[in-house]
Amino acid sequence: MLKKILPLAVLVAGLVLFFATGAHTYVSFQAIQENRDFLLQTVEAYGVLAALGYILIYAVATAFSLPVGALLTVVGGFMFGLWAGTLIVALGATLGAVALFVAAKTAFGDMLRAKAGPWLKKMEAGFKEDAVSYLLVLRLVPLFPFFVVNLVPAFFGVSLRLFTATTFFGILPGTFVYVSVGNGLGAIFDRGETPDLGIIFNAEVLTPIVGLALLSLVPVIYKRLRKRGGVANNNAAS
Repeated sequence: MLKKILPLAVLVAGLVLFFATGAHTYVSFQAIQENRDFLLQTVEAYGVLAALGYILIYAVATAFSLPVGALLTVVGGFMFGLWAGTLIVALGATLGAVALFVAAKTAFGDMLRAKAGPWLKKMEAGFKEDAVSYLLVLRLVPLFPFFVVNLVPAFFGVSLRLFTATTFFGILPGTFVYVSVGNGLGAIFDRGETPDLGIIFNAEVLTPIVGLALLSLVPVIYKRLRKRGGVANNNAAS
């Protein structure tokens, strides 16, 4: 049991230390502005190695559930540009999410399902039936914290492959929005302004993302309507 809990305990301890040591006070747009030349020079000098280092940092921050995801995503756009930045951020976020997912699944997934009552097993069965649609909706619509969406599938027996794929593709639209902000971060700093991290909740940005989420629910709705239609036909035949 201790071996199962240890990975998740380490991640929780890292989150506590992040705040206890005051490290969160150094993560800000002011720090980025003060080090903007260093960041750009690092990318120019090291190229792929700089991208790999950034992916590692993002993955660690995500695994430890540090509340710096939006800021790091903007930095990714600033350092690597719009298209490369979107891909690099998505890779880092997915790797970190997978690490937390595996830790949670190892620590509590089997135990929770073994001790849970019929209601949870029924929910798990329903979730698994349309897991792709549900996971994409959770990723696309920014209603729940990222770490919560990483943990919930672990308790419903979602496979690692499915979790990884839906995480990567599900976060791409939101990642693109924040990376685009970072892509113009230099100009924002030059004007003496601070980026608006609430941009994703603007109607012109959120509407198409919600549209994608609803589109991903079409298979679920179709299945429900088909089942109802089958039941109605059976009743009519009897």
